[in-house]
Amino acid sequence: MVFQTSVCIESMYNELPFLDRFQAARKDGFDFVEFWSWTDKDLSAVKAAAESAGIGISGFNGDAELSLIDPAQKEDYLAFLRRSVEAAKQVGARSVTIHSNGLGEGGVVINRYDELSGTVKLCAMFDTLRDCAGIAEESGILMNLEALNITTDHAGNFLQTTRMAAEMTRLIGSPKLKVLYDVYHMQLNEGSLCDNIRAYGGQFGHIHVADAPGRHEPGTGEINYHRVYDCLESIGYRGLIGFELFPLTTTENAVKAIMSY
Repeated sequence: MVFQTSVCIESMYNELPFLDRFQAARKDGFDFVEFWSWTDKDLSAVKAAAESAGIGISGFNGDAELSLIDPAQKEDYLAFLRRSVEAAKQVGARSVTIHSNGLGEGGVVINRYDELSGTVKLCAMFDTLRDCAGIAEESGILMNLEALNITTDHAGNFLQTTRMAAEMTRLIGSPKLKVLYDVYHMQLNEGSLCDNIRAYGGQFGHIHVADAPGRHEPGTGEINYHRVYDCLESIGYRGLIGFELFPLTTTENAVKAIMSY
């Protein structure tokens, strides 16, 4: 099968003004765009740019600097998530991405919460995720829980494995709460990509693609993306493949590499 594709227009098409990236992505054959933050965007202009280009918006981050694992932040987290859901509705986005820890500039983990035990972090995340699932079901906006690498980009992040993300969302049991499986992050953290896809792919709501090391386009690192895509097809994955990567040279060359796979 041919998967529908999304491209992150924060990390790609940086040679263009932001609102021009929607048309460029559609011209290159992508079905959707995604971006990181919504609070720094003119949402009316974003919606108009997407509609003019004839391209969908797959989603953006829904939790900003707030953390699922901090029980003291639960109410603030859910309040901001509701705002993110309203923003998603305004621009016609399908989903928002959520994380265990609040992320700052460059994706740096703001607080590792070393003073909290693993038990407290895990229970707090599960408790708040149940409410996230309720918001998702009420709004129709999908929530995708993303584990991040701790070796290179997000040192100190609590949610690190496919298994934890998949088992937690599976226990909550909402069709609107899924896992964002980032192949790049998980290659760095745990490897065994196809084994984990086969074991937990039923919980995946979105896929992120970048090669490792480097976080560039497929073919620049060690990941065999032909095998990864074949594995996703074999388990019946029907969600989007999102290209959240930094071109090794230019966006044009990165797009050529992406499309060659």
